Amino acid sequence: MEYVQERVTTLHDLSDPVPDAPIDRAAVVVPMTEREYAGLAAERVLSTLESLSPARVVVPLRAPAERVASFVDWLTDFDLPLDVLWCDGPRMAELLDAHGLDGERGKGRDVWLALGCAAREEYVVVHDADTKTYDERYVTRLLFPLAHGHDFSKGYYARVEDGKLYGRLFRLFYAPLVRTLAAETDAPVVHFLESFRYALAGEFATTSDLATKLRLPRSWGLEVGTLGDAFTHAGFERSAQVDLGAYEHDHRAVSGPTGLSDMSESVGRTLLRTVVEHGGSPDFETLAARYRETGYQFVEQYAADAAFNGFDYDRAGERKQVETYADAVVEPGEDTRLPAWRDASLSPEDVMTAAREDVAAIQEAR
Repeated sequence: MEYVQERVTTLHDLSDPVPDAPIDRAAVVVPMTEREYAGLAAERVLSTLESLSPARVVVPLRAPAERVASFVDWLTDFDLPLDVLWCDGPRMAELLDAHGLDGERGKGRDVWLALGCAAREEYVVVHDADTKTYDERYVTRLLFPLAHGHDFSKGYYARVEDGKLYGRLFRLFYAPLVRTLAAETDAPVVHFLESFRYALAGEFATTSDLATKLRLPRSWGLEVGTLGDAFTHAGFERSAQVDLGAYEHDHRAVSGPTGLSDMSESVGRTLLRTVVEHGGSPDFETLAARYRETGYQFVEQYAADAAFNGFDYDRAGERKQVETYADAVVEPGEDTRLPAWRDASLSPEDVMTAAREDVAAIQEAR
């Protein structure tokens, strides 16, 4: 049984624990898009939250206007202290534009809008809505470290389903890129990023104070950007990771507008900006080639692990993914992160008002 500690506190599932945690002082943020509407996984998430009774549930919703009314009706059928933030409404767009904050829309932007509202509670938990194996342990385990001296906690788990290894963006892009960076720099942030067993997990929790310090990327770099600010404000000593046990959710194709190749561009840009911002100086002329070689080494290691477990493994396909991801290993460009809420020129109340008015207008127009 494995229980080795990393540089950050690592809590293991050794007894299937459901620990005591301050759920009644926590807000749970569950970002959703139109594809989650009335889905079985989202139903499971919301029903479980009903039984947990958190202080607040905040759903930042990214959906077209014609889907909003029915989506809100469905959400309000659950017995939850619920705030629905429609992220695509006209008043929301006008508000953000007036403060110079309108721009690319994505998961990071949605979660940023929700964090300001959620930080009214003492603790904030963020997790996805497409988890097929979701249960009460996810929230309690994420919150547990915050009640025991930590400011930030992140979930980890094995992405294994149906005799196959998943978690491809983490396995084949993030992990080999961070290892490549660690070989050329002693910047502590790289060792922090390397400490997390599933750094691209969407499940994390923070104190409300830390939540107001996060500068979130607008899109898929959210998870890495969160780690960068956790390093700044919590460091090794006040950060933790928690084993969430069994985990299954939807899988994405490599290509396409929301595929893993597009996601790798956001993740890579955010990861490399985080390293540079914290004192690392990667050799960008050679980094992609060195990442590619490290990635190929990872493929051989995964091939051995899959064979050991009797799993199917597409070695050629995984090498091809490494080649695709290498295109995302470039010097980061303009920083388009949203500001920390404590530094923002608008207030969470402004956001909530705009969202409520946008939803009300849609409902009245039915």
